[in-house]
Amino acid sequence: MSEKRIEVPSAIGVRDLAQKIGVSPIDAIKKLMVNGVMASINQMIDFDTAAIVAAEFGYEAIPEQLEAEEKKEIGEIPLWRQKIANEKDADLVNRPPVVTILGHVDHGKTSLLDAIRQTNVAAGEAGGITQHIGAYQVEKEGRLITFLDTPGHAAFTAMRARGAQGADIVVLVVAADDGVMPQTREAIAHAKAARVPMIVALNKIDKPNSNPDRVKNQLAELELVPDDWGGNTIVVPVSAKQKQGITDLLASILLVADSTDIRANPQGKVIGTVIEAEVDKSKGVMASLLVQNGTLKNGNVVVAGMAQGRLKAMFDYRGKPVQKAGPSIPVSVLGLSDVPAAGEVFEVVENERVAREIVLKRQEARKNQAAAGKMSLEDLFARFKAGELKELRLILKADVQGSLEPIVKEINELAKNNSSEIALKVLYAETGNIGENDVMLASASKAILIGFNVQAEVAARRLAEAEGVSIRMYNIIYRLTEDIEKALKGMLQPEFTEKVIGKAHVLAVFPISKLGKIAGCRVVEGELRRNSKARLYRSGDIVYEGEVSSLKHEKEDVREIRHGLECGLGLKNFHDIQVGDILECYVLERNS
Repeated sequence: MSEKRIEVPSAIGVRDLAQKIGVSPIDAIKKLMVNGVMASINQMIDFDTAAIVAAEFGYEAIPEQLEAEEKKEIGEIPLWRQKIANEKDADLVNRPPVVTILGHVDHGKTSLLDAIRQTNVAAGEAGGITQHIGAYQVEKEGRLITFLDTPGHAAFTAMRARGAQGADIVVLVVAADDGVMPQTREAIAHAKAARVPMIVALNKIDKPNSNPDRVKNQLAELELVPDDWGGNTIVVPVSAKQKQGITDLLASILLVADSTDIRANPQGKVIGTVIEAEVDKSKGVMASLLVQNGTLKNGNVVVAGMAQGRLKAMFDYRGKPVQKAGPSIPVSVLGLSDVPAAGEVFEVVENERVAREIVLKRQEARKNQAAAGKMSLEDLFARFKAGELKELRLILKADVQGSLEPIVKEINELAKNNSSEIALKVLYAETGNIGENDVMLASASKAILIGFNVQAEVAARRLAEAEGVSIRMYNIIYRLTEDIEKALKGMLQPEFTEKVIGKAHVLAVFPISKLGKIAGCRVVEGELRRNSKARLYRSGDIVYEGEVSSLKHEKEDVREIRHGLECGLGLKNFHDIQVGDILECYVLERNS
C-alpha cells in the first residue's frame, strides 16, 4: 500500500483533485479517460472514481473526516454554523443543548413543556417565567438545558427555511394511547430533513388504554427503533399530567447532548437565531434572540434579516435586565429598527453604518430573488448539472393510501435504477391535500411538492409563491413518474404556469332542465372566459376544479364577461353550486 495519502470528500471537482495530487488537471482527465470516464475540468466525480485516479499517481485516497463530510451537504448545514466554521477547535467549549418539542396535535407538547418548566425552573425562581420570550432554561445535574417554547414543526421548519435550525435536539411527543398520527409522521420528516437527533417522549402512559409496545412498533416502522429494542432512538415514558418521567427525559437530553458536538466559542463571532419578535406599544420592537456563538452584549450593533440597530436593553427569560448573554442563552432585546422574522440569523457588526449597508444589500438580493421566480424541476436540474446540488428531493401528497404506496414504490424503483449522478429521495409521503406545512418543508429542504389527485389549499398556494416552491399536480401515475425520470435525464419539457384572469361571486343559483345548475355571478376582478380553467371555493376550500362550460350575459352566449358585469355560468360536470361560492378563472401559460 502506498505511503502517500490524501483526504478526499465523497464528491470532488477534477481540478481540485489534481491540485491535491499535485498534477496537471489535463493529466488527471487523461487518467479518467483511460478508465472510461469522460469528465471536464470542473466536473464533480465521486470518491471511488477519485480514488482510482489517485492510485494511478501513487496516492491512497481516504475519506475526508466528518467535519468536511458535513460541508458538502449544501443547504443542510445551518447558516449560523457555516458562519462560525473557521473557529479554532481549541477555543470551542460545550454549551447547553437547545431543545424543541414536536409531535401531533393533542399529544401533549405544551403540557410537557409546562411540566418541565414547573418541575425544574433554573435557579429555583419562584413564580416561573414573568416574561414570555419564546425560550427558557432548566437545570439538571448542575447543567443547563435551553427549551424553545414554540412547540410545532411549522415554527421549527420556518427557522430551517431561513437557514437557522435553532434546535440541537428534537423531543418527539407521541401519545401512548393514540400512537403515531399524520402530524407525528410529518414531524419526523421535518426532524430527519434537518438532521437533528430525536428523543421520543411517550406521553400519557398514565391512561388505562395506553399501549407503549404498539407505539414502539409504529416508531420502528418509521426507522426510529427504540433503544430497548436494540435501536438508537431513546424512548422515555412520561406523563405530563402526573409529572412522571420528567427527570428521566432531562437526563436523556443530556445523554444525547454528550454524544453530539454541541460546542461554541464564547469569545468568537456573535451569531444566533431570532426566536420571535413583535412591536410593543410602549417599548417598540421587542425581539427574542438565541445566542449560538460568541457573547452578545448590551450596546452591540446587531443585524437580523432586514432589521438592524444598537441594543438599548437586554432581559433574560425571567424578565430581569442583563448586560451579556453567552452561547445557548435566550434573551429579549430592545433597539432593532424593524421586526425580524422568526428564524432569521442575527450577527453583531462593527457599527451602524456597516449594519445599514448589509441590510441594503439584502433588500436588493431579495428583489432579485423574487424576480427570479420559483424553483422548478428544470431549475433544479440546471443546478444539479452545475454541481450545486446532488439530490432531487420530493414531497408527495396523494388522495388515498392506495395511490400513495404504488407511487412511492415506482419512485423507489426509479431511484434504484437511476443511472444519472443525481440521487432521488422521497423526503415525505402522506395522504391529504397540500397545506402550508408541506410548503414550508419543501422550502426548507429545497424539495419539489408533488400532488396526486389532491388539491393545494389556497393559503398553501400563496405561501408556495412567496417561498419559491414548485407544486406539480398529477392524476395519472405514469405521467408523474415519467416527468421525474425526464428530470433526472435533463429532458423535462418546460412546465406551465397558472395565470388568474378573473374572479366572481355567486349571487344566485338557477336550476335549468337538461343543463343542471347555472350560477348567477358578478365579476369582481378581471374577466371570465368560456372554456377557461376554473376553481370554485367554498369557505376557503376548493370544492371544484375543472372548466367553464357555458357563459351567458342576459340571454346571449358570450366568449368572455368583464369586471362589474353579471352573468350566468355553467361548470363542466359539476352542479353542486351554492350562493356565496367564489369562482376563480385561470389560464395555463407555457414557461419560456
